[in-house]
Amino acid sequence: MQHKYVKSIFLGYVILILIGAILLYLPICHIGELAFIDALFTSASATCVTGLIVTSTSENFTFLGEFIILTLIQIGGIGYMSLVIIFFLFIRQSLNIDKKRAMKQSLDLPTLHVRSFLKKILLFVLFIELVGAIILTIQFLKKFEFLDALWFGIFHSISAFNNAGFSLFTDSLMSYQSDTISLLTIGFLVILGGLGYFVLIEIYENRKFSKRFSIHTRIMLYGTIILIVSGMVLFLSIEWNNSKTFGNLSFYEKILNAFFLSINFRTSGFNSIDIGALKDSSLFFSTLFMMIGGGQGSTAGGMKITTVAILIITVIYILKDSNQEPSIFKRTIEQKVINKALAIIIFSSFLVLCITLILVETQNLPFVKILFEVVSAFGTVGVSTGNGDILSFSQQFDTFGKSLIIILMIAGRLGVFAFGIILLGKAKTKHFKYPKGRIII
Repeated sequence: MQHKYVKSIFLGYVILILIGAILLYLPICHIGELAFIDALFTSASATCVTGLIVTSTSENFTFLGEFIILTLIQIGGIGYMSLVIIFFLFIRQSLNIDKKRAMKQSLDLPTLHVRSFLKKILLFVLFIELVGAIILTIQFLKKFEFLDALWFGIFHSISAFNNAGFSLFTDSLMSYQSDTISLLTIGFLVILGGLGYFVLIEIYENRKFSKRFSIHTRIMLYGTIILIVSGMVLFLSIEWNNSKTFGNLSFYEKILNAFFLSINFRTSGFNSIDIGALKDSSLFFSTLFMMIGGGQGSTAGGMKITTVAILIITVIYILKDSNQEPSIFKRTIEQKVINKALAIIIFSSFLVLCITLILVETQNLPFVKILFEVVSAFGTVGVSTGNGDILSFSQQFDTFGKSLIIILMIAGRLGVFAFGIILLGKAKTKHFKYPKGRIII
């Protein structure tokens, strides 16, 4: 049954990407020449809330084109199935069990109470994006006219909360690296989007701390803080004296931009410094953060914080040769959850390594930069070492290379487990068991 819903969601994303590409390819949506593969790449990047660009969003698209990109970001962030459900609710039709299950699969909902959960999600999304848009508009008014500042504020707020990383500034946010309010606003929008809808709703409903948070929420909150802080420490230690990144910044600006960089390296594609100027050691270690990603049921991609946390805990228990089952916060972790986490991590690593190997052999470009781009696409992060100008490194790929990146972005947005089901198909039900074999490891 699950296989049917995964296939419908996958086809939905593919159709949405194709529609977006066709619209962006129309002459009224872009300026100058635009290859269809680039329109398809842009549509996929927006729908999968990635942020990799092979053509300048502000320079090569009209206002209509930018609006289409923003619409794709919003749909991709919430999930296209959400809009289907909204439509049925709007025309006051009841939802059958198939639609509820498809929605549950699309957003990783904990229950089939779709209607109430969706309303809460929409209210949270609209409120957070509205607050972000107001703050950013006020900041952008210092440099732009009101209408431009308003559009930039709305665009960047939606792009940030949905962890898309698309920017209407050619240098992303490098010209705002000293603007505390702008960087912190976008940074916290990215964090909120990456935590996941379950966590946001639970925090709101338990805002008076009258009861304990769920295991999932606690793992997400602790994991997010640990990853942000460890990322800051890592980048500051490596890039502190690098004149092309942090070297010429004041102490406060180094802390601020390290914080912003650590946030965006996991889930979003904004940058306040030149990513291409980072040392290879920073680029390599950042791939680990991008692979981890954000939370389940969030606008972020990657293997997910909870997945990695479960496997780390399990490894610790095994290495300690404990006679207890793995547990966290005094709760036992089920074996089927451990198995799923292991499958996700192994499949993710295998997929990234295979695509990296293929691109290294076919594109004749530096290994580290290709690895960085592949992981960024898979994690739907969107940061890139660049093409030497304002575009992503993917711009240097041929049609075949860009197609592989598109597949990776879809895999990252759909989810590793769901994408694995698409590739491998559904297992046949067996009504027997083989005898246990003795294997030495």
